[in-house]
Amino acid sequence: MGSSSSFWSLAFRQGMRSGAFLGEIYCFLHVTTNYVGFVGYAFGPSMNPTLHPSGNFVLAERISNRSQKPIRGDIVVFRSPENPTKTPMKRVIGIEGDCISFVIDPEKNDKSQTIVVPKGHVWVQGDYTHNSRDSRTFGPIPYSLIQGRVLWRVWPFQDFGPLGPTPT
Repeated sequence: MGSSSSFWSLAFRQGMRSGAFLGEIYCFLHVTTNYVGFVGYAFGPSMNPTLHPSGNFVLAERISNRSQKPIRGDIVVFRSPENPTKTPMKRVIGIEGDCISFVIDPEKNDKSQTIVVPKGHVWVQGDYTHNSRDSRTFGPIPYSLIQGRVLWRVWPFQDFGPLGPTPT
């Protein structure tokens, strides 16, 4: 009977150690992805040639709305104003106060429009403007929808490298 008791005691201690280790891993991942950075997947033609249409894994840093604001040329991940379950990646073309002129639908005609980006918002567009749903469709996006700033392409490995701001 003594050996059975020691077996369960040993199993219990080992289970508690394993559970604590899994809890620590979960806490580390939670804090890292919610407050430091995360890995995202970008696919589709709108950011071609910067990001490949068949897909790139990217590393993005979280942006605190109070301390950091995106600058022109940054690629940002944001919650879509049209569908909150989607998180597209686009380039910041204009920041609050900028006057932006753009062709409304480059595929159909040359009709253009000019807008002043309101306070607390940014104007985002895909690099491949002929095939991109962006601020030309849904307007400027508020800072509160921005999830992070893309820093690196990490996969496929031949595309590995930094993605700093590009002059617009």
